[in-house]
Amino acid sequence: MRIALYYPWIHLTSGAERVIIELVRRSRHQYTVYTNHFDRQATFPELSQLPVTELSRLPVKRTLWTTAQNSWKLLWQKLPSANHEHLVVLCEGLGDLVLLRNSGAPATCLCLTPLRACFDPHYRAHAFGQRSLPGRMALRAGTAAFAMVDRALWKRYSSVVCISGEVRKRVIASGLAPEDKIQVAYPGVGVAGDGTAFPSERYFLLPGRIMWTKNHKLAIEAFRLMRSRHPELRDFRLVIAGMVDHKSGAYFESLRALCGEDSGVEFRVSPPDGELVSLYQRCFGVLFTAFNEDWGIVPLEAMSFSKPVLAVNRGGPRETVIHETNGLLAEPDPESFCTQMSRLALDQDRAAALGHAGAGHWQQFNWDEFVSQIDRAVEGDARRETLTQNSERYVANPEP
Repeated sequence: MRIALYYPWIHLTSGAERVIIELVRRSRHQYTVYTNHFDRQATFPELSQLPVTELSRLPVKRTLWTTAQNSWKLLWQKLPSANHEHLVVLCEGLGDLVLLRNSGAPATCLCLTPLRACFDPHYRAHAFGQRSLPGRMALRAGTAAFAMVDRALWKRYSSVVCISGEVRKRVIASGLAPEDKIQVAYPGVGVAGDGTAFPSERYFLLPGRIMWTKNHKLAIEAFRLMRSRHPELRDFRLVIAGMVDHKSGAYFESLRALCGEDSGVEFRVSPPDGELVSLYQRCFGVLFTAFNEDWGIVPLEAMSFSKPVLAVNRGGPRETVIHETNGLLAEPDPESFCTQMSRLALDQDRAAALGHAGAGHWQQFNWDEFVSQIDRAVEGDARRETLTQNSERYVANPEP
């Protein structure tokens, strides 16, 4: 089957880009990827080897004005997909808008998350808190208008596949799709170890994109609190490793200012996979502080390297981290996070046991099963479409 896959912006080394790579490579169907912004230098090099078509270019800037402009253009965009039998929209918010003028084939929603400013209460609270009164009013009006349009467009989807139970809950709570229309398919990991437990050095690793939704401030404050309370842990370090895209530059500088001259906190910007593997192998434990993550592959990556993971007790990580069994969960405040970090650092045997338990857990989340579920959803849509067409032809021309 020939399938058009649409995702508005391909310009990062994030989970969305990994999903595209694995889906196109592993599917039993033939994909063509369409996007409005393809930055080959900034994203994974593997994407340059895939059939990617860049449409009319849209900026990645995320002001209210540019978002409104981009939304309007996406609503009226026609994909060059006349030869495709199916449309898959990788949904992270605005991508749904492409459905308005592209209704010629069945469509599947592969949902990373509905637009968080509209449908994620925790994200929404942070977004509103960062704005002045006029900004909050504009954001409220814009999200209300988008939610109304988005709910109407979601009715176009023949099937919906969410990447986690957390995302499924958001979709249902937002009134975007009924429960019986939604499947959950868990993605695999990006960087993986083989379960080997390497000797650890005395540092916690906080990997992933450096942006405000990942809540690095929580890790920094908890880490400082831990060292101030436990003199025997003052030689521990915190290593923050991830990509900084252009819209997160100010946030990154605020983190550096927060750390000041503290040599215990290190930043590794855009480490290649080889360096990231080395950081995972040598770290004492892994932190995951995103305040309400959709899924979160970092905890699973930590498990693949037999490293204990401490994650926020909210969102997607609660589906992979079993507290006190293969990792730890903590409330998203410095006091709670400090307590759990200290427990790990002061009890190396317990930390090693948690890491060992994780090594036997992460492999159930793999790309082959993820892609197979997407294939089955697409094929199910195709069968239903064929039955509907045959039924309509029979009604129009009943046999004597």
